[in-house]
Amino acid sequence: SYVRIVDDHTKIISIKKNDVEIYSQEVEKKIVVDKTLLTIENIVEFANTLNIDDVAPTLNRQVEYNLAIATEGINNNYGANIGKIYLSAGAPTPERKAKAYAAAGSDARMNGCEMPVIINSGSGNQGLTCSVPVIVYAKENNRSNEDMLRALAVSNLVTIRLKTGIGTLSAYCGVVSAGAGAVAGISYLEGKSYEEIAHVIINCLAIDS
Repeated sequence: SYVRIVDDHTKIISIKKNDVEIYSQEVEKKIVVDKTLLTIENIVEFANTLNIDDVAPTLNRQVEYNLAIATEGINNNYGANIGKIYLSAGAPTPERKAKAYAAAGSDARMNGCEMPVIINSGSGNQGLTCSVPVIVYAKENNRSNEDMLRALAVSNLVTIRLKTGIGTLSAYCGVVSAGAGAVAGISYLEGKSYEEIAHVIINCLAIDS
C-alpha cells in the first residue's frame, strides 16, 4: 500500500493498493495565515478594546463545554484521576481548583469520555489547558462574565502566538504554550499591565525549559 500526505499529517491526497490508485485528491494551495500581529502587546490591547459581543458566542461555548468535561472528570473516575487526587491533596483554593479542573478535563478526555471539547491550535488538551484554569479562577473569585471572556481572549491568543513557530507535529508539547496562555489570562484577570503579563509568560516558559 502507498499513502501520500501533503502539508499536514491528516491531509491525504493519494492512496494506492497493489499500485492501483483507490483514492486521489488534488493538492490545494495551502492557506497561510499571517500571525505577525499577534504580539503580546497587541493581544492585551485587543482584549482591552474588543466588542464583547464579537467574541461572546465562541468563548461562552468554550466556557460551557470545557467546564462541563472538567467537572465530569472531577465527579467521576477517569484514568489516573490526577485532577481529583490533586484537588483532595490540600485546601480547595482557587489556584488549586484551577489546576485540578484542567487536569480532570484531560483525565476525562483521554480516558473515554465522549463529551465535546473546544480546542485550541488543533488540540483538545491545549483547549482545556488554556481555558479551564481561567474559567475556574474567574468563577472562584466572582469575576464578571465579561472580565472572564476578555481574559480568555488573552489566553487563547497567547497560546496561538506561542504555537506559531512550531510545526503541526513536534517533539515540543503544545500544552506548555497553553499553560503559558492560561497564566497570561489569569494575570490579565488580575489587572496586570502588558509588561507584567509579558514577564509572566517569559517566567513560565523559562521554568519549563
